[in-house]
Amino acid sequence: MLAVRDVSVAFDGTTVLDRVSLEIADGEVVALLGPSGSGKSTLLRVVAGLLEADTGTVVLDGADVTSVPTHRRGVGMVFQDEQLFPHRDVAGNVAFGLVVRHVPEAERDARVKSLLELVGLPGFERRRVTDLSGGEAKRVALARSLAPEPRALLLDEPLTGLDRELHDRLAVELARILRRAGTTTVIVTHDRAEAETVADRIVTMTELGPPVVELAAADTYELRAALLRNDTPSASVELDGDDEPTTVHLGVRDRHGRVIATSTWLRRPFPGALGGAGDAVQLRAMATAADVQGTGMGGRVLRAGLARLATDPGTVVWANARDSALDFYRRHGFAVVEPGFLDPATNKPHHVIRWTGAFRSEPPDDTQDS
Repeated sequence: MLAVRDVSVAFDGTTVLDRVSLEIADGEVVALLGPSGSGKSTLLRVVAGLLEADTGTVVLDGADVTSVPTHRRGVGMVFQDEQLFPHRDVAGNVAFGLVVRHVPEAERDARVKSLLELVGLPGFERRRVTDLSGGEAKRVALARSLAPEPRALLLDEPLTGLDRELHDRLAVELARILRRAGTTTVIVTHDRAEAETVADRIVTMTELGPPVVELAAADTYELRAALLRNDTPSASVELDGDDEPTTVHLGVRDRHGRVIATSTWLRRPFPGALGGAGDAVQLRAMATAADVQGTGMGGRVLRAGLARLATDPGTVVWANARDSALDFYRRHGFAVVEPGFLDPATNKPHHVIRWTGAFRSEPPDDTQDS
């Protein structure tokens, strides 16, 4: 089993991974899905030991390997650009890890032959790697990573740079190879179709971060002031209904305790023609801190609230949404149902929107927050 527990990484004050946790069973192939910049490759580098995390641990087969050097972790890695050794032929590349481990030559040669057959390149032992096609080079890189029989295999966008036809064909081949190898594997990709083809399970990066928790109304005020009131001291951020017993404030805190995303869910009649028809909940005060916008944190908080309401199909969920955020809400199953208006508190155009009930167990890939 491979386990990542509460791993955080920041570069120059910018948090890339915030208390990320993930467990992968023996022999399981898991795809990490997310947009560029969401921390996928950073997480792989932490697992491989190429990058030291600020906090957290990496556990492999029950042993804490957080402080174990890369070459002693028993982890294989395939990079986007293969990183084959140009001065070695195919056999020399595949056998490299075996040579380092002083595996006897006869055993080494047999292992190389077996792996080249596994990846569909029998007889390529003496081929120069500089003469390989893009697809062949990726197969050699995969065979090299599997040669030392790693306890875990990490693939960082392994099919990047291929034309679509070859990409799709190799995705099917990769799935076959990984199942036959039986190695615990993490594959990083931004391509959902690729992930569905190759992996046993898909995990989005937004699922791995800090938990969504309930907050007191006052905990939301600082973020509301900054995002919804442009830090205007005279603009109140205390909204009517904030302290009602049925009102729920959800949010995410960073590792320093700062609230970085929030939403408020208030029992209030729907303002349109369906007003009074059953229970209704107004979603409001959605806000995501500027330094984490684009990471999907806002979508995570929104989905947590919708998940609470999904068990009651009679509940109408609605919001007065800024026009600039309509695409975000549409991706989460909302639809515009009322004419637009100018909000007097913000002087920005808004529309009334209503959730269609299309909550997804597979969340959308968020590259934009509200």
